[in-house]
Amino acid sequence: MGVSRRDFLKGLAIGGTTGYLAMAGASSTVLKDVFVPPRPIGDFDIGECKSVKCTVVSETSWFNNARVVQDMKDAGGLLVNQYIIPWTHEGVKEGYNGDNSGGFCTLIDVELMDGSKKKILLDCGWNTAWMDECLKREGVDKMLENHEIDMLFVTHEHFDHYWGVESVLKHCPDIPIIVPKGFYKEGFDLLKGANFPIAKVKNDYPHTGPLEVRESGKVHPLFPGAASITFDSAIITRVTGEQGLVFNVAGKGLVAVTGCCHMGIISFLEEIKHSIKGGDKIYGIQGGLHISPFEDWDPQYDDLIKALPGYGIEILGCNHCTGYLTAEKMVLAGMPVVQGTARFKSKKKLYLGNGDQIMFG
Repeated sequence: MGVSRRDFLKGLAIGGTTGYLAMAGASSTVLKDVFVPPRPIGDFDIGECKSVKCTVVSETSWFNNARVVQDMKDAGGLLVNQYIIPWTHEGVKEGYNGDNSGGFCTLIDVELMDGSKKKILLDCGWNTAWMDECLKREGVDKMLENHEIDMLFVTHEHFDHYWGVESVLKHCPDIPIIVPKGFYKEGFDLLKGANFPIAKVKNDYPHTGPLEVRESGKVHPLFPGAASITFDSAIITRVTGEQGLVFNVAGKGLVAVTGCCHMGIISFLEEIKHSIKGGDKIYGIQGGLHISPFEDWDPQYDDLIKALPGYGIEILGCNHCTGYLTAEKMVLAGMPVVQGTARFKSKKKLYLGNGDQIMFG
């Protein structure tokens, strides 16, 4: 039986993780068949590209799960405005110079059919000191300065995916930015150069380039072989709305690239399947799958692992909020999980970590 929205919100309001984790599973499992009527395969033609390469700039959103959850609880619960939470920025042994904040960020290199290239920076992390180091490590800082990156694609407004925007804008203040519908005033203010002292987040490099807010429920083409889809997702710390990317790799099939995938990986794959031409073949996945982000497990998540192979996935690149426990179970189930190297503060080789790459095509 699914978790009702009322029970979910009640769980969040008291500051526990139960409601949060229950939503992560309920929105992703085969229970979708109870609620979602049959739909035909999609016919929206996004074109083709030759290949897609993803470089994990940082998947270490934070370094201590218990600490980040406790910060939210201490502030009043998981529905508290993220901009007024006094996050832990010192004293964490496994953190970055004691700071528990890290960030999520991926560089996506796309080769088009004519041989030309496009680069997308997917999210921009959290801790600017950490992100400065990560961007430099992968050469992204120079790419930004040379205007080689076509856009910053922000999947959602969460602290670990968006608050490191200063690290990007200091190198390229006029970079085109795409955000999903649902951003709050604070999120737009941060782009303009706001400072939020309680949360210890700021941006001293106001954005001067184009900004696009993507509506939900539509396929939004980016360039040949690439598109995005936005979802109206209600998420912890008062965040709403999340978007993901879809690529059509010639001769292979569709590739889904996510940030957290709070909308549920099954929900995302179903939307791709029934919206985009070629949706009957999901060739690969890369990014956070939002299954056991705090390494908790619910039996319904087993249903999810059983459901994923039904999409014909040949390459599964996951990390971040997927959870190491989830990765272990998927490997045991024989799923094509691409392992990492456990470098640059990524803890295990179970999935793609900081500095690792994955190629589709």
